[in-house]
Amino acid sequence: MAFESADHAKAYWKENLSLMVKLLFVWALVSFGFGIFLVDVLNQVQFFGFKLGFWFAQQGAIYTFIVLIFIYIRQMNKLDKKYQVDEE
Repeated sequence: MAFESADHAKAYWKENLSLMVKLLFVWALVSFGFGIFLVDVLNQVQFFGFKLGFWFAQQGAIYTFIVLIFIYIRQMNKLDKKYQVDEE
């Protein structure tokens, strides 16, 4: 990976870290927020026959994590192209 300048490298990593923080926030919200802290409130709602809080703790966090991986891949490909460090 060769950047045009040190400024490009710093900007690239700043955007990369910003993306990771945002995605980790979503993951933490779903995993801990919905699966642990809000479980009693969410359990009042049924989802495919299961209490919603239980579903988030058992399945929702996993599905969310997989979706976040694909979002990260897509966004990083865009970022790589923006800074011309993509694999062509």
